[in-house]
Amino acid sequence: MENVEQYLGKEVTVKMDRPLGTAHPKWGFIYMLNYGYIPNTISGDGEELDAYVVGEFKPLDEFTGVVIAIIHRVNDNDDKLVVAPKGVNYTDDQIRALTEFQEKFFESIIIREK
Repeated sequence: MENVEQYLGKEVTVKMDRPLGTAHPKWGFIYMLNYGYIPNTISGDGEELDAYVVGEFKPLDEFTGVVIAIIHRVNDNDDKLVVAPKGVNYTDDQIRALTEFQEKFFESIIIREK
């Protein structure tokens, strides 16, 4: 498992497995953001590290941007990166509002660069 905080402020490429507007394969809710993973990484759940893409409002296959925050799930071993276009930032409240469609099921804290 990787230390996800090492990604804060870094440029990453996200491969989408759930583009904006698609349904979750098991639970059926709709993804209000592009959602994917960072290839060749390992998260706490044993899968590749997941990422939300903010600041892009059309379905994407792939996106390169900067990690502006981490959503650390307190009651689940599956942190999420929050990736935005270079030079774009969102407040914690904006991130919570944008990811609420999925994160409402978990208790979490938002981690930023110190």
